[in-house]
Parts: sequence; C-alpha cells; structure tokens
Amino acid sequence: MKQHNPTGAANRPATHAPTATTQFETAIYAKVTWRLLPFLFICYVAAYLDRVNVGFAKLQMLSDLKFSESVYGLGAGIFFIGYFVFEVPSNILLHRVGARVWISRIMVTWALVSAASLFVTTPAAFYTMRFLLGVAEAGFFPGIVLYLTYWYPSTRRGRINALFMIGIPIAGVLGGPLSGWIMQAFNGVHGLSNWQWLFLLEAVPSAVLGIVTLFVLPNGIRAASWLDEQQKRLLEDNIARDEHAGAEASLKSIVSNGRVWRLAAIYFCCMMGLYGVSFYLPTLIKTTGVKNALDIGLLTAIPYAVAIVSMILVARSSDRRNERRWHLAMASVAAAAGLYASTFYTGNLLLVMITLSVGTAGVLSMMPVFWTYPSSVLTGTAAAAGIAMINSIGNLAGFVSPSIIGWMKDVTHSTNAGLIVVAAALCVGAVLALTQRASSASASPSLPASGQRRA
Repeated sequence: MKQHNPTGAANRPATHAPTATTQFETAIYAKVTWRLLPFLFICYVAAYLDRVNVGFAKLQMLSDLKFSESVYGLGAGIFFIGYFVFEVPSNILLHRVGARVWISRIMVTWALVSAASLFVTTPAAFYTMRFLLGVAEAGFFPGIVLYLTYWYPSTRRGRINALFMIGIPIAGVLGGPLSGWIMQAFNGVHGLSNWQWLFLLEAVPSAVLGIVTLFVLPNGIRAASWLDEQQKRLLEDNIARDEHAGAEASLKSIVSNGRVWRLAAIYFCCMMGLYGVSFYLPTLIKTTGVKNALDIGLLTAIPYAVAIVSMILVARSSDRRNERRWHLAMASVAAAAGLYASTFYTGNLLLVMITLSVGTAGVLSMMPVFWTYPSSVLTGTAAAAGIAMINSIGNLAGFVSPSIIGWMKDVTHSTNAGLIVVAAALCVGAVLALTQRASSASASPSLPASGQRRA
C-alpha cells in the first residue's frame, strides 16, 4: 500500500535556517487552529465521554446487575487491554490511508459498541463489551496527536496539545451534569434502566461526528482547500525544517530505545492518576453523602473546570520558557498531593472537592506538556508507531488503576487505599520526568536514523 504523505514536505529540501515568526505566519496558524481544533476537540469530548461514562453507570448498574466493586474495576479497566493490542496497528494504518477515513471509522465503530453496552447482563458480557470498546477506539487519541504533527512544528505543540486535550476536562464539565440528568430523568423509560439510557444516548454524538468527519477533515496540508498555495508552502516548510531536527526510525529502533520506554513509563504513571479520577470521581463524591445523581453530576464538573484553567496556564508556561521537565514533574507532584490529601476528608464535601480539584488539575496538566516529547523525537511512520506505542503502554494504567481501586474497596470497604497507590505512582512519574534530559522537547536529540525517508 502506498504510504500517505500528508504534508508533501518530504518532497522538497528542508530549509535549515530558522525564521522569525511573522504576522503572516501567525495569521496562518490561527486560521489552521480555528479550522481544525474546534472539530477535533468536539470529537475528543465525545470519545472521552463514551469511554468513562461507565463511572456514572456504576451508580445504578452495580445494584441492578449484582456486580461487585472488583467486577466493575476489572470491567472498567479491560477496555485498555483491547486498546493496547490494537493501538500501534491502528496508528500505522491512519498514517498510511489518511486521517479522514480512519478517524471516521474509529468514531462510528466505538459509537455502535458503546450503545450496545446497554444489553449487558452478566460480568462476562460486561468484560466483552468493554474490551470491544477498547478495540474500536484504539488509535483515536494518538492518531490525533500524530495528525497535529502534520500541521504544527514542535515549538507550537505544547499549546496546541493543550487546546485539544482540554477535551478531557470539558467532557467532565459537560458530561457530568448530562450523565447525572440522564440517570435521573430516564430511569424506567420504555422499560430501560437509567444506565442503559446513558450508554445509548451518549453514543449518538460520536456516530454523527464520525460521519461528519468524512466531509470536513482534510488529510493534511495539501488537502486543505481553504489554504492557498503560499500558505501551504509556508506550513510545509516549517514542518520540513522541524523534521530535519528529528529522524525517521525503524520500528526495531523504537522498541529498543530506552528513552521511548522511559516516556511510556512516565505516561503510565500519569494515566494511573487520570483513570483513577475518571472512573471513581462520582463514587468519591457520593461517599461524602451526596445521593442525587444530578447533584453528583454537577459536582463532578468542578474539578474538571479547575483543570481547564490549569492545563492552559501550565502549557503556556512550558512553551514560553521552552522547558518541559520541571513543568511535568511539578504537575505530577500536585496531582499526587491532591489525591492523597483527599483520603483524609472523605466525610467533608468541601475539602474533598478542593483536594480532588487539585489532583485532577495536576493530572490533566501533565498531558499537553508530556506529548511535546515523543512528537518532537520521531517523524513519519516512526512517529505513528512510537506515539501509539507510548500511548498504548501508558494506557495499560487504565486497566491497572480501576482494578486496584475496585479490589481494594472490596477488601477495605474504602477507596482510600487505592487512591494512595495512585498517588504513589504519580510521585514515581515525577521522579522519572526529572530523569529526562534537561533540554526542552523541541531540542531533543533524535533516535538513530534508519535510512532515507520515503515519500
């Protein structure tokens, strides 16, 4: 199969001398951002909502189906096994066939699987549907991270990644009240329980957006009809210059490179925190004495709203100072401190909300800074495989984190022990972040080259 060349930059020699940012260039990137980011952002909100709405479904599903906390934790986490297995091949296929068709396929498929989860009646069926949802969604997040590297050079990726990844807290801000309202308003309608309606209704936006993707998302700079030739050449030259500082690498060199594995370990620690929060935030709020589903949904929006501000400020600071290590480490320490502190105030709603807001903001602020690293080290097919590998290994924490919390809750009848384990993992992530080279991601040395880049 002919490899997809989204930018066309590899067909021209790179310009090696850096150029000052001009008003013309700034206007072009603003145009690209307004054309791409709002749509990609909405897609990510839909994706993340379908992935974690099981945390709200849990409030009623466990009692309806007589599931234990361990069954829930394993089912919530098994999503990431399917995600892990199919992540790398999915991202390579996206790079080869183009983002438009492949992202559309991912979104429509996961919408169908998510909606079908309403038919779950046994633990085995729950595990199966969560696994299939992971298979369906595999490649979406790293695919978008890769897609953004077709448009933006490394010096712009911190803030662009932040704008895209704000989809996670926005999904919490919008999805929490929406999920709570569905759980409260639809219970028993047409003989379906509220959690069944939750899976069905929240799958609809993903299916619609998947179809729209086919018509609005260009595969790359060359395919963007809303750019003129001068604008395309400027964008392509910036990408070519940026890629000259990196290198194409073989899959073997990626797998054997210690730095890639260190990045995967850091991301694993970050994901321990993210999915500990995502799958258990409604439960943690409920333990303070809040019973009404809509009230729980409204309260879950608060930590995510705080995280939106934090993500933007941290990413801007990281880009402005051209520094990644300490921003990443400090965000991880803040996340660990917030989650650990929350275990001391389980009966106090105000203090739980404050500590969980700090923890959630810290976890989510790690992500846009972290993703400046792999996208600056790898290019082309190597970037497709490397980004997917880091993301898939890191997301195995999505299996480990809820499984540990669920098991520990069955054993200790409290989520505190599980949260302490998650906080410890985040501290390990901070230490690993500081072992990264002191240079910024944008100046990171490349992996060993494996030959001429193919067009």
